[in-house]
Amino acid sequence: MVNGLRLPEEWRERIEDLRDGRAQPPVPRHAATVVLMRDHAEHGLQVFLLRRVSSMAFAPGAYVFPGGSVDARDGEHATGWAGPAPEEWGVSFKADPTLARELVCAAVRETFEESLVLLAGESADSVVDDTTGADWETDRLALLDRSQSFAEFLDRRGLVLRSDLLRPWGHWITPVIEPKRYDTRFFVAAMPDGQRAGDVSTEADRVAWVRPADAVEQAHKGEMFMLPPTVATLSDLMAYGTVAEVLAARREVVVQEPTAEIIDGEPYLVLPEEAARHYPGQ
Repeated sequence: MVNGLRLPEEWRERIEDLRDGRAQPPVPRHAATVVLMRDHAEHGLQVFLLRRVSSMAFAPGAYVFPGGSVDARDGEHATGWAGPAPEEWGVSFKADPTLARELVCAAVRETFEESLVLLAGESADSVVDDTTGADWETDRLALLDRSQSFAEFLDRRGLVLRSDLLRPWGHWITPVIEPKRYDTRFFVAAMPDGQRAGDVSTEADRVAWVRPADAVEQAHKGEMFMLPPTVATLSDLMAYGTVAEVLAARREVVVQEPTAEIIDGEPYLVLPEEAARHYPGQ
C-alpha cells in the first residue's frame, strides 16, 4: 500500500524532470495561515474556512484557512506588539526573530484582509470589537493592494498586535512538483468577542463555519476539496471539544513536506505520516 495519493497522469513528466535534474523546483515563499475558531452553542467547536475562487493559480476551488505570504516591511518596523516576542515565536517555528515577526504580522494582517477579523487592540488587554465600518474597509483595501503597510495601519489607529491571541500549530511546505510553493506556518486563534467574520476576500467565493469532523468527512466524500495540510489540521482539531482546549494544547511544531514519486510506474504524492494517517485506505 502506497503512503500517499495517486496523482493525475499529467504530473508524471514534471516528477521525472525534477527527479532527473531537467527542472528545478521553485523556492517556497514564507507564509502564514490562521485557523479561526469559535464555540457554537449547538454544534460545539467550529472553524472558519474560505473556498478559493476557480481562477486562482494555487489550489483553485480548495477550502482553506485565511492566510498569505509575508511582507518584508513587517520585519523592518517596530510594530506595536503585545504578547510573546518574535524571539519566542522563532523558537516555536524555528525562525530567526525577523522572520518570526513577519510570520506573526502576516497571520494577523491576512486574517483581517480575508475575513475582517483583527487580532489587535488599543492596549495589551483589549481587542477591537467592530471592524465593519466603511473606514475599516478602506484600510483593508489599502493593506490588500500594499499601498499601506501593516505597521502603518496599526500605528495610525493606535493599535497593538495581540500575538498572545495566537498559538503555533503546524508547519507545512508545498511539494516540489507545484509551480508555486509556500513555506507555511499554521496558527490557531479564537474568534474575538464582538467581531464577525465576513465574506470579503476577492480570492474566495464562499465562506463557512464548520465542525472539524464534518469538514473532514466532506473532504473524504469529495464534497469539499482540501489540500492535505488542511485535512490534517482539521483532523487534529477533532480531538478537542472547545476553543479553550485547543489554545491550552501543548504543540510541538514539526515540518511536514509531501514528496512526489513514481511508484510501481504510477505518479504519487507521498504524504508525511502527519497527513497520511488522515487518509483512510491510503
